[in-house]
Amino acid sequence: MAARVKLPGSWPARLQSWVGGAWRPSTSASVQTLPVHCSALNKTLCEYEVAGTEDVEEAVRVATAAQREWARWAPAERGRVLRRAADILTERNDELSALEAFDTSRPLQETLYVDIVSARDALEYYGGLAATIGGEMIQQPNQSWAYTIREPLGVTCGIGAWNYPMQSAGWKAAPALACGNAILFKPAEDTPLTALALGEVLREAGLPDGLYNVMLGAGETGQLLTRHPGISKVSFTGSVPTGKAICRDAADSLKKVQMELGGKSPLIIFEDTDLDEAVSATMLANWYSNGEVCSNGTRVFVQASIKDRFLDELVRRTGKIKLGDPLDMETQMSALINEKHFAKVMSYIEKGQAEGARLVMGGERVSVEGDCAASACFMTPAIFDNCTDDMSIVREEIFGPVASILTFETEEEVVRRANDTDFGLSAGVFTNDIRRAHRVIREVKAGTTWINNYNLAPAEIPWIGHKSSGIGGSNGTLGIEDWTQIKSVYVEMDKVDCPYE
Repeated sequence: MAARVKLPGSWPARLQSWVGGAWRPSTSASVQTLPVHCSALNKTLCEYEVAGTEDVEEAVRVATAAQREWARWAPAERGRVLRRAADILTERNDELSALEAFDTSRPLQETLYVDIVSARDALEYYGGLAATIGGEMIQQPNQSWAYTIREPLGVTCGIGAWNYPMQSAGWKAAPALACGNAILFKPAEDTPLTALALGEVLREAGLPDGLYNVMLGAGETGQLLTRHPGISKVSFTGSVPTGKAICRDAADSLKKVQMELGGKSPLIIFEDTDLDEAVSATMLANWYSNGEVCSNGTRVFVQASIKDRFLDELVRRTGKIKLGDPLDMETQMSALINEKHFAKVMSYIEKGQAEGARLVMGGERVSVEGDCAASACFMTPAIFDNCTDDMSIVREEIFGPVASILTFETEEEVVRRANDTDFGLSAGVFTNDIRRAHRVIREVKAGTTWINNYNLAPAEIPWIGHKSSGIGGSNGTLGIEDWTQIKSVYVEMDKVDCPYE
């Protein structure tokens, strides 16, 4: 294991937070440490020191000073730094992808082509957009006029998810920095490695020290950030309950909040679709990244006339998936993130059967040979049939490789059932009827949707959750709006119209 995944040579043996462009040892009286563990290999690569109150205070102080200067930079110059960072990520893709695969227990065949690339694309996109950030001019009576200015928010905070740690860091840091902000980023406690690597990459690209800081720790560290009066915005990716708690914390100082939360997304498959394409999308929407994706289309609505053929093909192809070592390029699925989460996902296999769904295949704890033999977090992807809308496996986010197959007869029926959820993150529609495709997408209550594909997330297209799935959004020009504030300026060109003598 150690020969295949190594920390960069410049890193300390025991990792620390990244503050002001350097490693910062924890100043807590009793230093707490947490491990960086790969559940698939049942191996610990290193440990890190948890950031406490004094560490957060110092990071906010450093970020505040750095942000004042950064905001004065020409936007085009800020953009050049981000584009250079994107180039460096490309050069280091193989090394960082291996770290990401170890950290998340996700297959290297994914992380090589998605994780670092997604962060790179965000840096490249916002690096190019930086010079265009501006306001508008509004003509007023008597040749007076007004204009608006987009200003940075100041010192901001990002809290990332454990399933895509580098993407989380890149999606938050890129627009924040392009708009002239500083950011304190807290990666998920299980997956801190590539967020730290991004700090070194940005520094090498020319980002001034103090603008991108990484605070390591668990929920307590996150709460120090969300409650800090010197932080003007919190951007969070994670579960709905944690998102609600962060909103409550942020309310005391009226921070701006951006939430990318969970989902229980519908994937709607009509009888006129290309069956092979629909099965491919269903597999991507349920098995990719070990099923640990917030936008996954786990409620698979299949028109009754093609359900049997669809299910047969889905079972056949799913049975060929190779589970194993995440660092083996042949592996297509690996272990769930940790034992606690594994137990949660397995509990839904029991619930599904207890509530009357038919477990067609999978949902079993399995052993994997080789370096992964000691791991207890491998499960076969599970397919449930005969599902109804009121079942726990259909209503609750599982965040694992569990697909629920539901049948429908009419378009009106499936739209109504698809919308019968508190979530509104994503949705997909498969049909060859272009009118129906656009009609159904308009009716489905979700923020990020696809027609005849699933789970694509280009940096230039907004990623948005509706209802309980989010507040605000990421990517696209929406990212500029969410990381700036507007100032209006009225310019009087005539005399003041005063009614008083």
